[in-house]
Amino acid sequence: MAGSNDSVAIKLFTLSCSVVGWFWNTVTFIPWYVLSGNFKRPKYGHIQGKSITGRPEGPYADINHLSGSKDGFDGITTLDQLFKKSVEKHGDRGCMGTRELLAEDDEVQPNGRIFKKMILGDYKWMSYNEAYTEVQRVSAGLKAIGVQTKEYVIIFAETKAEWMLSAQACFMRNFPVVTIYATLGDDALVYGFNEAEAKYVMVDAALLPKLKNLISQLTHVEQIVYFGNAKKALVQEFPENIKVYSYQQIKDIGSKLKNFDSPVESPDQDDVAVVMYTSGSTGVPKGVIISHLNVTSCLHALVSSVPNMGPNDRYIGYLPLAHIMELACECGCLALATPIGYSSALTLSDQSSKIKKGTKGDASVLRPTLMAAVPMIMDRMRKAVLDKVAGGSPFAQALFNFAFNYKLRLIRKGYDTPILNKVVFKKVRAILGGELRMMLSGGAPLSPETEEFMNVCFCCPIGQGYGLTETCAGGTLCNAWDQSTGRVGRPIPCCQIKLESWDEGGYTVNDKPFPRGEIIIGGNHVTLGYLKQEAKTRESYKVQDGKRWFYTGDIGVVEDDGVIRIVDRKKDLVKLAHGEYISLGKVEAALKQSKYVENCCAYGDSRETFIVLLVVPVQAAVEELAASLGASGAFEDHCSNKDVVAKVLQDIQTAGKGANLHKSELPAKIKLCVEPWTPENDLVTAAFKLKRKNIQRSYQADIDVLYAK
Repeated sequence: MAGSNDSVAIKLFTLSCSVVGWFWNTVTFIPWYVLSGNFKRPKYGHIQGKSITGRPEGPYADINHLSGSKDGFDGITTLDQLFKKSVEKHGDRGCMGTRELLAEDDEVQPNGRIFKKMILGDYKWMSYNEAYTEVQRVSAGLKAIGVQTKEYVIIFAETKAEWMLSAQACFMRNFPVVTIYATLGDDALVYGFNEAEAKYVMVDAALLPKLKNLISQLTHVEQIVYFGNAKKALVQEFPENIKVYSYQQIKDIGSKLKNFDSPVESPDQDDVAVVMYTSGSTGVPKGVIISHLNVTSCLHALVSSVPNMGPNDRYIGYLPLAHIMELACECGCLALATPIGYSSALTLSDQSSKIKKGTKGDASVLRPTLMAAVPMIMDRMRKAVLDKVAGGSPFAQALFNFAFNYKLRLIRKGYDTPILNKVVFKKVRAILGGELRMMLSGGAPLSPETEEFMNVCFCCPIGQGYGLTETCAGGTLCNAWDQSTGRVGRPIPCCQIKLESWDEGGYTVNDKPFPRGEIIIGGNHVTLGYLKQEAKTRESYKVQDGKRWFYTGDIGVVEDDGVIRIVDRKKDLVKLAHGEYISLGKVEAALKQSKYVENCCAYGDSRETFIVLLVVPVQAAVEELAASLGASGAFEDHCSNKDVVAKVLQDIQTAGKGANLHKSELPAKIKLCVEPWTPENDLVTAAFKLKRKNIQRSYQADIDVLYAK
């Protein structure tokens, strides 16, 4: 009898526990449901793109624009009218902001080198009305010194408000702008200037010395306008036949003209807006001819992909405006009245190299909600944060790792962790101002590891996209809610994408489970071709069914939800002696996950059976490794230390295996390169893409040693 009572008691206790558990789950579900973001969680697996014809080769389009998309903004298809509309609608709002330079200090480094450190004040804002008045004056001034309709004007400067104001001044009177990277090598600069045959150059005062040194080779330049302050002696060193004006002088000339603000001859949508020289990653730069319709078509599609973009946002502009992604982003901001705060890679954060210790970088002052970045910058951010975590206490490391892994599991399911965001990740977010709500990534493939890291630690979605100068930066873009990684999104609303089989590389549209092939982009944003390169234009551009298409050379996969993944590039392919093809770009993206790799360039010789890797190492990580091995000497000594090199190679190979690289894709030997690769030494482009030929030439002797028997 007692046993029966015990059994009943146990059952009652078990039932009570179940009831209490059910009650607890019910009570806690609502706050969890709200805090996790589950109530607004999108349904993963939504079809985002689709083949219009139903065939595997496409063409594919955004699921909401299968029948096509209107171009431009409410019928506006030129950049001058787009800016004018914003001025009329948002005249007194802040348009462009620049920080005031308060002081510069010389800081002596341990090696004796002197670095200039800046102390900057608050942002000073120019309203849309003020910006438009300045644009009118500059435009009239340029006309007064002789610029004619449809005559090219080169802008050769770093990113700043004067760059964009000058461009808008040119658009206003149908003066096509020629953009040339400020970091191009001398030969590439001379090539671009002379091919464009432009008489007029607008240049940053800091670049006047470079221009002066090359002026004898610039056979068409007649008049120069410089931004900023320049020494009178420097200006006077230019040849007598070259007229040099300050930006202020051009404004003054324009403002003194009667009716400087009267109606002017505006461009048509098919007129050339920009001739944009590429960064020259595969050889000499090419001038891509871009019409007003090309740009406005793409802008409309891009900004419509950023949820609720508008006047309440703040965009930080620091990437080169001579790069199509930054130009498109900033023109989009002007169209939607999103204020642009100007910055640079050297002043972006509190830790940036030109910011005096203890003072604030640009992001901390501006607190941007939107920004664009290239993968190399995000890779550096990730490594900097991880290095700081590694230098913290064991408890701090354990807390960060727990929070990171916990949030990573949740965001992969579409949830969020608002409490962890405020408690753990707040300091990381503060690096970029603390208020970012979306970051756009382009210019090169972003590794899944870095993409997830940015999603977790900076608490904002990464809108990875894919496009080229030849397509006005437009091709694909991830939806803000899609937090899958390694993919570049669905076709943006203004374009269609086709695949073409590449049998040599083993990619066909009939591959399973998904079609694969060369990506071909079509739409009104596909540009007009290459300046003075008709053969190259015919090779890369085709007109089919009344639509203009660009053959990208990139290999893509269209997955079952219509989202595209880039898996290879024709020009990055090398065939080794055993007959296997190796994608160098794919290998490099995987190996950058090693904690020792700042940047790297893979190289393969068709006569050999293995690839080698040139590595720009993370100095702090290499020095720490050397100390653990008991090695003495400077960083340069560590980079040639056999034990250090062997350990770094081992870690790199481990990273490659973790990324599922085939054995033949793992480097057998490496070279640690002491010198960083920068646009200044012409080993990477201004967008930090590798210049393979330049790197190979610079390190050919080392490559020969690596392949020596």
